[in-house]
Parts: sequence; structure tokens; C-alpha cells
Amino acid sequence: MAKTSALLATMKTMSSKHKVTRQRATRRVPASAGPADPQLIEDLVAANRILADYGVLDGYGHVSARHDRDPNRYLLSRSLAPALVTAKDIMEYDLDSNPVDTQDRALYVERFIHGEIYKARPDVQAVVHHHSPAVIPFGVTTVPLRPLYHMAAFLWEGVPVFEIRDVAGMTDLLVRSPALGCALAQTLGNKAAALMRGHGAVVVSSSLPGVVGRSIYLQLNAHLQAQAIALGGTVTYLDPEEGRRADPGGYQRAWELWKRKAMTK
Repeated sequence: MAKTSALLATMKTMSSKHKVTRQRATRRVPASAGPADPQLIEDLVAANRILADYGVLDGYGHVSARHDRDPNRYLLSRSLAPALVTAKDIMEYDLDSNPVDTQDRALYVERFIHGEIYKARPDVQAVVHHHSPAVIPFGVTTVPLRPLYHMAAFLWEGVPVFEIRDVAGMTDLLVRSPALGCALAQTLGNKAAALMRGHGAVVVSSSLPGVVGRSIYLQLNAHLQAQAIALGGTVTYLDPEEGRRADPGGYQRAWELWKRKAMTK
């Protein structure tokens, strides 16, 4: 009896292994766009570490950049805590979020956020997905996240909220498929950021310094708005025209400081 059970267990294990092998054999492996600019790789590593330093990312969340050689490819780390990311961890994906070369490395489950946004937004060159606690209340209440701080003036166009229940019913809130990534990209529209109800946020920009700056100041604006509301009375937010005029753009001066500090640790 024991021998029969052992044999059945062995056969089951072999069947599972063959199934995984077949899946790997049939998975579409996209062609590489070629080596990315080493400076882009360095900046992507820095972006991970900066966002971890500022508490926007902790052990979770991720940041990507569109490939400099091909707009139909993007770069994203293997599944790893952002503060630990190095150049060797950066992987190349097509816009369907298929990896070019996995080398048996674990992948972020929510990588579809990045691929589907790059598909929908040709202007976007960098994407951040984070779970900052500061933004969560604005995604689960009727209080909209609005700019009251000039460094977050990019929020002047509004911050939509992605409700995953409207798309997929009851889920674990994770964007695990291209269809969910596409739905999130549709909610984001042409905005700089969108909240994800009970989950976090997605932030986009035309550059890595820009998306890092927007992510940091989105978090700070959420803290300040909650404090202002708690004080009571009327909160004076930026007028849309003020927001348009005050938008700090690429945050380049701050980026140079953030990067130097993050990369010398």
C-alpha cells in the first residue's frame, strides 16, 4: 500500500513537471530590442532605491521605464524588494508583459499594470505602482485627492479612482492580467495618477525623474490634505490654472540630490 502511494505521488510530481515544461515551451518569448542604455538602467535602479528611501515603496511596489531602443518594450526588475534592486535584476518585457529572458527568475504578478499603460499612453516613459498608506483613504472615501501643495500641482487635472469590482467582481485586488491592466489604464486616461481602491496608486510621467518626483509629492500632498481637513474649516486647494502654471515638471534638481543619496548608501 505504501509503495503504491509513493508511486502515485511520484507520477503526480512528474506530471506536474511535464505540465510546467509544456507551459514554458509554449509561452511566447519576444525578441529583445537589444541592450538598453546603461544610463537608463542606472536611473531605473536609482528610482527603485529613491522611492524606497522616501517610503513610497516598501518591500512591495515597482517602477518601470520604457526601453530606449524600442517603444514596444519596457524594463522592470525581477520580483524583488525595490531597495535591493541592482542592474542585474532589470529585465526586458514586451507590452503584453512577456519577459524576453526569465532565466527562471520570479516576475512581479502585477507587471501588466506597466505593459497596458505603455500601450495606452505613448507619451508615458515611466510608471510607478505603489501602496503608500497616505493615499489609501482617498481611494476608499468620497473625499477626492486634490492639489493643495505647489510641488504636487500636477494633480490639477484630477485623480480618478480605479474600482476593480466594476471590472472583475470579487478579487484579491491585484492586477493579475492584461484585461485588468487595460481597465486600470482606461481609468487613468490622460491623467498623471490614479488611485486603486483599497490598494494603492499608479503614477506616470515622461521620464524617470518625473515619475519619481510625482510619486514622492503625491504621497506628501495626501499627508498634507489629510492634515488640512483634520484642522477643520475650509481648505483652499490650487485652482486648475494655478496647477497648470505651477507644475514643476521633471523634478530634475531634486532628482540629482535623491539619486546621489540613494546610490551612495
